[in-house]
Amino acid sequence: MSERSVSRQRQGKRWYTVLAPEQFDRAELGETIAEEPNQVIGRTVETTLGDLTDDQSQNNTKLTFKITDVGSDSAYTEFIEHELARDYLRSLVRRGASKVDAVRTVRTTDDYRVRLQPVALTTKKADRSQEHAIRSVMTDIVEEAAQDRTFEQLVDSVVEGRLSSAIYGEAKTIYPLRRVEVQKLSLEARPEEVAAEEEAAVDVDDEDVAVDADEE
Repeated sequence: MSERSVSRQRQGKRWYTVLAPEQFDRAELGETIAEEPNQVIGRTVETTLGDLTDDQSQNNTKLTFKITDVGSDSAYTEFIEHELARDYLRSLVRRGASKVDAVRTVRTTDDYRVRLQPVALTTKKADRSQEHAIRSVMTDIVEEAAQDRTFEQLVDSVVEGRLSSAIYGEAKTIYPLRRVEVQKLSLEARPEEVAAEEEAAVDVDDEDVAVDADEE
């Protein structure tokens, strides 16, 4: 028996191999230790896209996963966030050029609520109307992407750069662009959470109607 196995038994704890979701090929994200399986649920694990793909050029993209289920010796996760490193974002900004940001909260076809933050970087300084037009293109394309995709498909389009390429193709006709990135994508609510919020909102509306009826 290995020293590590003996150590585990002495501590009365178990090590769990943390696995990425199936869309990331169940890649190993690391290990976590706990006395009971339920203690693992809810823990988050950070890695880089470069580590998952063995492509060091993608180390500027940070991915965050949350443990949602535990097996005998494995912990299974869901994707919750994609974010570009701040140093990398700063390196993209050039003096005398424009940085156009947008923030949009959208809902996918399978009822996940997601927040996306695309950013466009121009070759030179754009005027206010051009920046406004670029921002409008970004928000329109993000909304259209969510309307046509599941949560998993939307994540794939961001991670693989297809969404930023689509924005670049449209927005470059407004003003010359040097680069477009999705600087952050985060999961805000799962379908069951969205449904619960809507049900609560309906209940509140019904109470308001009842109060109005009583007042009459």
